[in-house]
This record gives sequence, C-alpha cells and structure tokens, in this order.
Amino acid sequence: MKIKIGTRGSKLALWQANWVKDKLESHHGAEVELVIIKTKGDKILDAPLAKVGGKGLFVKEIEEALLDRRVDLAVHSMKDVPSEIPEGLAITAVSERESPEDVLVTREPLKSLSELPPDAVVGTSSLRRQAQLLAQIPTLQIKTLRGNLDTRLRKLVEGEYQAVVLAKAGMLRLGVYRDHNCLDLPFSVCLPAVGQGVLAIETREGEFKELLEPIHSPTTACEVKAERSFLGSIGGSCQVPVAAFGESQGETLTLEGFIGMPDGSRWVREKVSGPVDAPSQLGRELSRLLLEKGGREILEELGLA
Repeated sequence: MKIKIGTRGSKLALWQANWVKDKLESHHGAEVELVIIKTKGDKILDAPLAKVGGKGLFVKEIEEALLDRRVDLAVHSMKDVPSEIPEGLAITAVSERESPEDVLVTREPLKSLSELPPDAVVGTSSLRRQAQLLAQIPTLQIKTLRGNLDTRLRKLVEGEYQAVVLAKAGMLRLGVYRDHNCLDLPFSVCLPAVGQGVLAIETREGEFKELLEPIHSPTTACEVKAERSFLGSIGGSCQVPVAAFGESQGETLTLEGFIGMPDGSRWVREKVSGPVDAPSQLGRELSRLLLEKGGREILEELGLA
C-alpha cells in the first residue's frame, strides 16, 4: 500500500508528517511519501495572521489536495485547523498532546515574567498571546512576528526583539527547547490555543480509520473536541483573542476558556466541568457562560458578534 501525506514544508511541519509516516510504516509496513504543499500562510509573511485571513491559512490548499485525491492524508497542527471542516473531509485521528504551554524565549535568562522589562519589545503573531501578556504587563511593546521557528528564534538572537512567545510543543519536537532561555508561561498567565500541542490527521470522510488507530488518542480527542466545540460556538478565529484548554481525569472533563480584547484591557475567563462522554456539550456550556459574562460585548466591540 502506498500512502501520500500532504504537509507544509517547514521544518516543524515535516517533523510532524515524518512522525506520522514512521508510525504508519512501523505498524503497517506501508510505503509512505510526503507531498509538500505551500499554503497561503506560508506565502504571506509580512502581515499579522488576523489581517490576512486567520484560521485556515495553513490548511486550505492541503485540504484541496485531499479532496482532489492528490494526497491521501494530511497532517496539521490542530491549532491551525478551523472549527468547521470542509464537506467530505474529517479529522480521523489526533495524536497524544505534547506540552501545551506557551514559552517566553528571551536573550537573557529570566526566573519569572516579572523580570521582563515593562517596556520590552515582545514578538508574537497571536492576538491570544498578545491579549494575555498585555493583561499582565500593559506597557509591553508587542511587535508582529511571523516565519518558521528558526526564523523567529534568529530574529530574537539578532536583537529585533527582547523576547518572543512560541509554543513549547514545537520547540520540544525540534529539539531546540534546551538550547534557549525558555520561561514556561503558566496557564494562569497564558491559556493555550485550542488544540495546541496536538497533531490532527485529516482524511476524506470514512477513509483510513483502522490504519490510523495506532496514532489516535481517544483521551486527547475528547479534550480537543470540547475545546473545538467552544471555539465553534463563539465563532472564534485568529481575529479574536480566544483560548481554551480541556483536561480529563477519570470520568470528569474540565474545560477552561478565555475571551479578551487585543490590548489586554478587558477579558473574561471561566472554567466548567462535566462528564467525559459529553465534550461538545461542555464546550457549548463554556461558550454560553463566557458570552454572558462579558464575552459578547468584547466580540461586539471587535465587530465580530
């Protein structure tokens, strides 16, 4: 059996696709080929994501290749996948979650966020990270940061920024986490993006489910389903600072969410718990709670309600 995996061409995307390739080859003896596809998000590197289309920028062209049968599977970072999947496609497997935290990477080592100069230039392309950092230190100078992981780290080293915010999962996967001054940001400071740290394997609907079983994590799938239900219920995109994290323990699933203004001036944050077998319902419940407690006013002010 020969299987074609569609992937972006960045070092991290290739690591992720090769991880899936290795699993399929070792479990099934399949012959797997990677097909690199350039997405709109890879081509536009000089503008904030929120201004050029937000979620979907890094998956649309790969999904088109799936629908056209040019590839059989697609490997995405789950946080890049919009809450609505095109008709005919499905997220058939999700990986176990790698560390979901954001990290503040600095030129000089810091023991806590309070040691960061109050007017420091901090690089991030994420309104979610921006809003939560400015809620902590309103005087920070947030500067757009785009490009792959190597590019972002190089801009930090060259002095363009005093700190940059990155996903810990990507740094761990590429083996560079211990090569830099990394301060893990606790969830109390920066709640992660929906699906952060998780790989999504997308296929045409009804295909390859058995093949992907060795990769699939039912626990992570449940947690991410709650997060994505929350995101879909509020109509979240890269244009809204939104965060959510689900965690299951035994038969209980806990989901925490955040909606804020990009300048960090106002935000709402709540946590709900419920049975693990009703993740979508829990996501909708958290959405309703946050919207009632001020999230709707924030979305209206941003022109997105």
